[in-house]
Amino acid sequence: MQIHKGFNSFPTNIETTITTGTFDGVHLGHKKILDHLISIGRKTKTETVLFTFVSHPRIILFPDNELKLINSLEENISRLNSYGIDHLILQDFNRDFSRVSSLEYIRDILIKKLKMKNMVIGFNHHFGRNREGSINDLSDYTDLYNFEIYKVGANIIDEKSVSSSKIRDAINKGNMKLANNYLGYIFSFSGRVIRGKGRGKKIGFPTANLLIDHPHKILPTNGVYAVNVVYNNCKYQGMMNIGNNPTFDSHQNSTEVHIFDFNQEIYTQNVVIEVIKRIRSEKKYSNIKELKAQLVLDKISALNL
Repeated sequence: MQIHKGFNSFPTNIETTITTGTFDGVHLGHKKILDHLISIGRKTKTETVLFTFVSHPRIILFPDNELKLINSLEENISRLNSYGIDHLILQDFNRDFSRVSSLEYIRDILIKKLKMKNMVIGFNHHFGRNREGSINDLSDYTDLYNFEIYKVGANIIDEKSVSSSKIRDAINKGNMKLANNYLGYIFSFSGRVIRGKGRGKKIGFPTANLLIDHPHKILPTNGVYAVNVVYNNCKYQGMMNIGNNPTFDSHQNSTEVHIFDFNQEIYTQNVVIEVIKRIRSEKKYSNIKELKAQLVLDKISALNL
């Protein structure tokens, strides 16, 4: 997969089959679109292109809404690379670009610059300034600019369509089973191990405190989770707490992971956390002995998962 920084860096002599969108999470709904993209590209002997953005448009246009993303840009690129797409265009999205009309987007960028012959779109696709463009507008342009449209229906799981917003909602509620089911893989995030207060070590459950490396990365709601920890190309089982440690009367949220059967020094190192399932909510215990007894039960639950 060749990566291009903006449409102006794309070769001018290649006929293309294109899909566009933010593709946050590269979930099973996106997979259906990408599978069609590759199939149409092969049938028409054109090169496949995903046109997406460096920053999510909602973050640029509505910064106060604090949108959290399923994947960072780097995580998305890694997922997309496994599909066999020929080209990925990473377009800077700013307020000037947001003012490009749907006609200008189709005519000046996709047709003139990218030589689009086929367009593969999702069932609810909109484009251009204020998302003014729709499937009906595209149909009006096909004869005028000589390209074909291939509309892809929603990916339905348990009678519900898969979408990035539904996955974010599931993660926000700690429903990792649903989120992972819609994603088609295990939700993960990365972080750098920093020094904490050392409380876990004193009670036999040392934790790695994590500083999350992406400001817009979504995290599950507070609670205790069964996780896998990937470090130095090895995967370990563990359990994670997200919250403010109410037993210790802490008022600062933290993300801490206890890695089972692990005794390496990993301060300042980066780890990847795969979130399997939520075990329980955070709870304030009367004393450290009660907390430790609960952690023993949590470990058993995590290992069973």
